Amino acid sequence: MPAEQIHLVRHGEVFNPQGVLYGRLPGYGLSDLGRLMAKAAADDLVARGRPVTALITSPLLRTQQSGEPIAAAFGLEASLDERVIEPENRFEGKRMRGPGGALRDIRNWGLLLNPWRPSWGEPFASIAARMMAAVDDAWNAADGGDVVIVSHQLPIWMVHRHLAGERLPHDPRHRRCALSSITTLERHGGRFVEVGYTDPAAGLAAQATDVGAV
Repeated sequence: MPAEQIHLVRHGEVFNPQGVLYGRLPGYGLSDLGRLMAKAAADDLVARGRPVTALITSPLLRTQQSGEPIAAAFGLEASLDERVIEPENRFEGKRMRGPGGALRDIRNWGLLLNPWRPSWGEPFASIAARMMAAVDDAWNAADGGDVVIVSHQLPIWMVHRHLAGERLPHDPRHRRCALSSITTLERHGGRFVEVGYTDPAAGLAAQATDVGAV
């Protein structure tokens, strides 16, 4: 029996005192606030009263840590899927704005030639394709119930735009994918549709810093 719903959960706030774009760099785990955010996402899923039968996270530390309270709440062991990882980004390890920011350095301007691809990292179409493949496999592999996939802002937003039939290139400032938010999918008539979005950590967002993605 396939899954009933797929919940795409974004990780919580990352401990990042230097304010760099961390991308796929190792060692960037959750801050104390980020752990509270992850717990808020887990509590939201529990409050729905739905059976969660599988948990998948990206291999990065921040998503694995964000999955821990979900695993504890539902008695699950997380499996890793490379396909739901943060996209590659040539600005990794750099501060984007402010004094000394990468956007002020003329040597980096060549990376910004085509924001519709984007020229600084993995193509949007590639992100959407691998995410949808992971979602489809998770749906079919489930033994009923719901599946939670803990991923990252841009991959989840690519799923949203793909399912909504919107062009994948977009303004990053307008993504609706908050820290520890939950985007819920169902399969209707042979295709996935988005059926819900919640922001259980909204009350913590004013204290959070979110600079890890482009």
